[in-house]
Amino acid sequence: MAWFSKKPKQDEVIKEDAKPAAPVKAAPTDDVILATHVTEKANLGNANGAYVFKVSARANKIEIKRSIKKLYNVTVMKVGIVHMPSKFRQVGKHSGKKSGYKKAVVTLEHGQKL
Repeated sequence: MAWFSKKPKQDEVIKEDAKPAAPVKAAPTDDVILATHVTEKANLGNANGAYVFKVSARANKIEIKRSIKKLYNVTVMKVGIVHMPSKFRQVGKHSGKKSGYKKAVVTLEHGQKL
């Protein structure tokens, strides 16, 4: 029983003169918003229309604004970005480092909620 000796069918053979399909570019809003950032301080801002999200390290304000608008169908008034630094932690004799992250504070138009 030879598993690897099977020859491809005529349909499976790729012709050399055939042009490959154009690569599909991902939308700029894909993988921008990673998670909501739930803390007591973040929840205080929810009453005023300010929501906090963990975002991709390479995301900018414009991409974040587009992504929130696409995901939640709301009007974003302002976006603030904060870079949270990495921190060293020690448990007993083992030391390590927590990774840093980027978070965005998104302020919505008055009267809108997520």
